[in-house]
Amino acid sequence: MTKALMVDVDGVLIRGRPEDGRHWSTFLESDLGLRTDDLHREFFDSHWNDIVIGRARLEDRLPEVLERIAPHVTADRLIEYWFEQDARLDHRLLQDLQTVRSGGFQVHLATNQEHRRAQYLMHTLGLADTVDGIQYSAQIGAKKPDVAFFQSATSGVGLLPADILLIDDTPENVRAARAYGWEAILWAGEESLLDVLKEHFPTKFAVNKLQVS
Repeated sequence: MTKALMVDVDGVLIRGRPEDGRHWSTFLESDLGLRTDDLHREFFDSHWNDIVIGRARLEDRLPEVLERIAPHVTADRLIEYWFEQDARLDHRLLQDLQTVRSGGFQVHLATNQEHRRAQYLMHTLGLADTVDGIQYSAQIGAKKPDVAFFQSATSGVGLLPADILLIDDTPENVRAARAYGWEAILWAGEESLLDVLKEHFPTKFAVNKLQVS
């Protein structure tokens, strides 16, 4: 019986720039004078995996990279720009999640994030008011689709695998979640969450309103 929804963040709950939904780095070069391909090559390709699973801190790795490729940009300035430009919330989905919670289900974020952005999501963007908690890779020490992520997230909310339903836009994550014993839906964002839940789980969700099965 489903007791909790685990909801991915990037590509599901958040979709790019607040103004237009485009990738957060679309205007990085014109705004900060930093080439996107340089940042990806020198930072994301080389350091991000360690950071996103908690082996290294964003604040420790980013400054040394910027000193090489864009010494005029401070780490704090880039982080501020990045987080603010990657913050377009799907308000319809947020409203549906509130309905899900009111129907007796837990709602948690399940996301590959480093520590600083996880805090930004919960407190600056206010998602702590909408969800019951967050399970994220840097805290866990593993990222989706690694089985260790699903093991830790399951124990972190005190449930069994069969109690959890994942909403995620990455096929590999959906397959891994199902292999571990979660239910999972590949999210496209074209329908409301409530309609998707009713379509996939008609016996668990009432036609007119959510109810616990």
